[in-house]
Amino acid sequence: MDRFMQAAIEEARQGLAEGGIPIGSVLVHREQILGRGHNRRVQAGSSVLHGEMDALESAGRQPAAVYRNSTLYTTLSPCAMCSGAILLYGIPRVVIGENRTFLGEEELLRARGVEVEVMQLEECIDMMKRFIEASPELWNEDIGE
Repeated sequence: MDRFMQAAIEEARQGLAEGGIPIGSVLVHREQILGRGHNRRVQAGSSVLHGEMDALESAGRQPAAVYRNSTLYTTLSPCAMCSGAILLYGIPRVVIGENRTFLGEEELLRARGVEVEVMQLEECIDMMKRFIEASPELWNEDIGE
């Protein structure tokens, strides 16, 4: 497994250890992590801090050329909100740990020219399955159900 997905998984584990939802993400430009984050909706009392949004926030303001030459790694298929941010900033490539427990807006991303790679990593699948079974109400809140 590549080191960037491993960093996203580490973020997901940290989120779970903090009592949150185990989804992690990193934004990578020229083989360097610009920002890393995890779902912090519970911890921060936030309505928007999904893993991808937290990684973008952590990266801070970047020139358009940086986003347009970056890859976003995320442990779970990105929801509509996070996919919108990917499109807004023109991030051309997204690498996803898994999409079996939740299928986000991958088709929208592909239709808009984003390269989407799904790894189907058992570690990501198992982490989300265990979380969803243990905290279904929190999970449903996170995905807007």
